[in-house]
Amino acid sequence: MNIFDIIGPIMIGPSSSHTAGAVRMGRVAWKILGEEAIKADIGLVGSFAMTYKGHGTDKALIAGILGMRPDDERIPNSLTIAKEVRLEYTFSIRKIPQAHPNTAILDLEGINGARCTVEGVSIGGGNIQITKLNGMEAAFNGEKDTLIIAHNDRPGAVADVSGALRDCEINIGNFRLSRPRKNELAIMTIELDSSIEKQVVNTLRELPNIVSVVYMHPAH
Repeated sequence: MNIFDIIGPIMIGPSSSHTAGAVRMGRVAWKILGEEAIKADIGLVGSFAMTYKGHGTDKALIAGILGMRPDDERIPNSLTIAKEVRLEYTFSIRKIPQAHPNTAILDLEGINGARCTVEGVSIGGGNIQITKLNGMEAAFNGEKDTLIIAHNDRPGAVADVSGALRDCEINIGNFRLSRPRKNELAIMTIELDSSIEKQVVNTLRELPNIVSVVYMHPAH
């Protein structure tokens, strides 16, 4: 598979890891933010840090943060578009011991004050893995319908969510719970076997101890 199979003929680059994967990573971060981004501080590790300008990784990440898909013809001009829409962005080189060489950390601020920090890796062929959300461990790739549920770590919170999905006949394909400390903010990451209606998302948001619910369709 070559780069044109992944991102189309407009986006030219030597590696799908540094271009298509980077777009998808930025797009997932944009979805998690849930609103237009006005500021992006992007940390790059390893190969990303060494080659991001030559391989167009900077343009790809910003394109994703602007909501573009990997085949969007505007990707080569994403930095110019970012200035036009007043998205402020910075790139910095970071060192993370034993990190994957194609790692990026995206700190985003939204137009209405939302914030998120997404750490992920581009693993080849345009595929990604999100490894951290707001400093908490995560493990999803954006290839499936996914719920990201921030909640207060209280007894019954997980059961309430799984019960609501059961009542709506929604099957859980993969589940991960992350919490840095007991009884504080935690995150459920739930990959689903099927898409869900908006009403299901609204039902989850009304459950006790739920802080926020983000529902993401596949990142392509």
